[in-house]
Amino acid sequence: MEISAKITKSLRKEDVQRDWWIVDAAGKTVGRVATEVAILLRGKHKPNFTPHVDNGDFVIVINSEKVQLEGKRVEQKEYFTHSGYPTGARLRKFKDLVNQHPELIIEHAVKGMIPKNRLGRQIFRKLKVYRGSAHPHEAQMPKNYEYNFN
Repeated sequence: MEISAKITKSLRKEDVQRDWWIVDAAGKTVGRVATEVAILLRGKHKPNFTPHVDNGDFVIVINSEKVQLEGKRVEQKEYFTHSGYPTGARLRKFKDLVNQHPELIIEHAVKGMIPKNRLGRQIFRKLKVYRGSAHPHEAQMPKNYEYNFN
């Protein structure tokens, strides 16, 4: 009787192959875009995913100002930040943030979906969010990402 042992391969950081992806957020819901981006950043779409290694890809999100929310959330959604000082609380509404800093909407949603540790901070640095369809990463030859949803 021969026992065949299945060996789990653990990826090393030296062996990581990174791709560049372009995700178009125009007309898409914030959460759906953020989940796809978080999966790409983390590397969970790859067959050699290793939880303790940053083996994800670089992601470029374009048209961040054209992202949408469902129903009344456009008027009701608020983003809360606090500076740490007394009276340092700051509330920003979604509809104001879309006009001023639409990049922060995508970044905030994605940041909530990645690990809250050193690895998560390293993963988050691979996210590039831009207003409009122009970006300065043509030299990396990014590929267009096809969504898994509508």
